[in-house]
Amino acid sequence: MPTKTTLSAISLAIILGTAGCSEAPRSPTASTAQPQASAQSIALSDFFAQSYQEDLASSPIRQSYQGIKDNYDQWDDISDAAIDEDIARLQTRLAKARQFDRNGLSQQEQLSLDIYIMDIERQLANDVFRYHTYIINQFWGAHTFVPSFLINIHRISEISDADAYITRLNGVESFFDQLITQLRLREEAGVFPPKWSYDQMLQAARNVISGAPFVEGEQDSTIWTDFQKNVATLDLSEAERNRLLDQARSALINKVQPAYEKLMSELTKQRLLSPKGDGVWRLPDGDKWYQNRLAWYTTTDLTAEEVHQLGLYHVERIHNDMRQIMAQVGFAGSLSEFFAFMRTDPQFYYEDSDAGRDAYMRDAKAYIDAMEQKIPEYFGLIPQADMIIKRVEPFREQSAGKAFYQSPSQDGSRPGIYYANLFDMSVMPSYQMEALAYHEGIPGHHMQRAITQELTGIPEFQKYASFTAYTEGWGLYTEELPKEMGFYQDPYSDFGRLAMELWRACRLVVDTGLHAKRWSREEAIAYLVENTPNSEYDAVKAIERYIALPGQATAYMIGKLEIQTLRAKAETELGDQFDLRGFHDEVLKDGPVPLNILAQKIDNWIAAQ
Repeated sequence: MPTKTTLSAISLAIILGTAGCSEAPRSPTASTAQPQASAQSIALSDFFAQSYQEDLASSPIRQSYQGIKDNYDQWDDISDAAIDEDIARLQTRLAKARQFDRNGLSQQEQLSLDIYIMDIERQLANDVFRYHTYIINQFWGAHTFVPSFLINIHRISEISDADAYITRLNGVESFFDQLITQLRLREEAGVFPPKWSYDQMLQAARNVISGAPFVEGEQDSTIWTDFQKNVATLDLSEAERNRLLDQARSALINKVQPAYEKLMSELTKQRLLSPKGDGVWRLPDGDKWYQNRLAWYTTTDLTAEEVHQLGLYHVERIHNDMRQIMAQVGFAGSLSEFFAFMRTDPQFYYEDSDAGRDAYMRDAKAYIDAMEQKIPEYFGLIPQADMIIKRVEPFREQSAGKAFYQSPSQDGSRPGIYYANLFDMSVMPSYQMEALAYHEGIPGHHMQRAITQELTGIPEFQKYASFTAYTEGWGLYTEELPKEMGFYQDPYSDFGRLAMELWRACRLVVDTGLHAKRWSREEAIAYLVENTPNSEYDAVKAIERYIALPGQATAYMIGKLEIQTLRAKAETELGDQFDLRGFHDEVLKDGPVPLNILAQKIDNWIAAQ
């Protein structure tokens, strides 16, 4: 999740917003270093390293994500002053980057420099709309980030880690004060999330400070449970254990609870000020902001109308593919009737119980385990990092998405995590489980992100650059890839694959509908219910997400289509010389890149064959 940006931008990105696999050998990455590096090469390498270390040193949050315990007791600075410093630093870096003599650099170094420059240019373009981003929304924000971070990222293996945890609890108050200041700056700019989203934010915040020690006599709260569990694993004297527990309890009651109450008061006030409507068209310069979002997420210059029409085309294509599945299973009726059947027939849903949830997790792991055995036939690069499947924690399962992935730590101390949200089993049908596991796990996000972290021969910043169309395009591409690998033997499971692709095609339609064509939340929900087999609940949660993160949902389909287009080009031009393993490795071997740079990479790879 963290990108190359400096401290405050990293924080804003993070707080807004993913059966364990056995370790497999990974083919070594080809070294890109020249036998005798030129002066320009050495200078560029030093420049990249210095930039990366500056960013890492300025972000305690990012350090923790990478398993580094420097500044382990701190949160990031998200003040406007810190953001101003970030922007000034980026402008200075951009000027220096443009001064390098490309003739003195290798092809690999030129690629890294192109990524570096484009990434900064994109961030500077975003700063024009600094206050347009919803710094807190119903899906992501500091209110849920704090407990999630402490539980999943802040690891306690010795007493100093526990002390750092307590200091971070005490620091929540000042962290939230900066957040409230950012909310007020957005209020002055006329930027508010839709009115209905505040109710969900308030409920999620309330959940964090429910239970003991905030309310004596109740079941322990999520954070309090986590801290006690971790302290219990340490070899401590009774006096030392009691000190830690007493200090943590005090921090929760005297710092965390008041911070949440103050934030909730601010959200309650701003809820009354939020203007009517749902899309960003309701905000000042909303049309320009939305075009910025499309450019950021897709790394293309597609307009909202072009994206909308692309979506309509692929919705119709996938509907026709689904009709073939209907014929295969002998269903007599219309596509709409087939959708209703898939939504309601009990054979496609796990029991809404602990046993049903355990069965879902067990079956999802089985898909991953089976896929892992086939991976070496289709990939040369294989990650060393393990991956586990985990349920979304209770405190955030009502507001979180249905599935997401969290990268492993770079030091190997934390595995990659595929999170499945099993709050409502009616939106997690068995026929979509296979495609979902491939997208979030293997060969999807875990393959791409873990391989990126383990790459050698590229600068560190490149591993953490953020290009959503590449990352999510890869995830969607790897939903379809398993079909040619021999998976999706059950036609209903293959229908689930199409249903998930259809969902991404519909996103192109509804995202642009909401933010450019002034569709209401209800109109967008109705479109998804009419055109997909997903439940109305699923549609509601999805549309609310697209409203909170304008443009983000368009990246999946646009990224996948580009990867497929580049693969088709390579297959055509290379013929019998085309190597699918080589193609996949070329896509993955430099980390996340903009789509135009990905096209250049594949062109170079084709020429090299």
